Amino acid sequence: MADDSIVFDRALLRRRFARAARLGPATFLIDRVAGDLAERLSVVTRRFDVAADVGTPTAALRRALAGLPAIGTVIAVGPTLDHLGSGRGPKILGDEEVLPFRDGSLDLVVSGLALQLVNDLPGTLVQLRRALKPDGLFLAALIGGNSLTELRQSFAAAEAEIEGGASPRVSPFADIRDMGALLQRAGFALPVTDADRLTVRYGSPFGLMQDLRRMGATNALVERRRSPLRRATLVRAIEIYAERFADADRRIRATFEIVWLSGWAPHESQQQPLRPGSAKARLADALGAKEISAGDKAG
Repeated sequence: MADDSIVFDRALLRRRFARAARLGPATFLIDRVAGDLAERLSVVTRRFDVAADVGTPTAALRRALAGLPAIGTVIAVGPTLDHLGSGRGPKILGDEEVLPFRDGSLDLVVSGLALQLVNDLPGTLVQLRRALKPDGLFLAALIGGNSLTELRQSFAAAEAEIEGGASPRVSPFADIRDMGALLQRAGFALPVTDADRLTVRYGSPFGLMQDLRRMGATNALVERRRSPLRRATLVRAIEIYAERFADADRRIRATFEIVWLSGWAPHESQQQPLRPGSAKARLADALGAKEISAGDKAG
């Protein structure tokens, strides 16, 4: 009987990343994320002596962090040698779903474009929070739920038209509306989520599909259709993509949404919410309004 909690075929994901490395990886997305993450960290006024880079494909993030004087040792953790890349520093072969760190051993955890592919994201977030020292920082970028909406719609329409139904072909990515609650549930203090959108243009949908192969980002869903894609369906999907999502110059658009997560391991020095009933000023006074007690009707 299948386990409904298993969404991604993790063994297949590792093979897909190995294939991407052989093809020559497409790194424009992770390179952008690495630069943005380093910029976000550069404004944090404290030092992080021991950091971990969890699951990031390639060494792009560690190269970006090497330019920050406030970052000490960065330990790379990834499921394959292709993930770990050729960057300097300690490396550990390990899965993002079973992290190899003691509780309270890290000052900083970062991750780029990896955690959207774990089967138990809440459990992974709990492990990351426990691995942080008090007042340690977690900062990650995930592929968001609005990514590749053009590709999803094109394949869904083509399959409905040619085959009478649709099958899952694009992974269900993270929804930003859920992320803040997951951070709080995992025990992070001061959780923050936000999102960026990047539109990439291609000469044809085949260029996008080739880049996805070179990112190791093709379909690895457990519930994926196992039979080969019908040629007629592929041709129709390409036609629909060009009809609906091309600009005036006939180049097609592909949307990537990057969801950013940050949170701190709790510490007594952090700002705390006021206790209920402890306010020293009335809201009505601040608003210049008349206070109406319960049961009274407004005039």
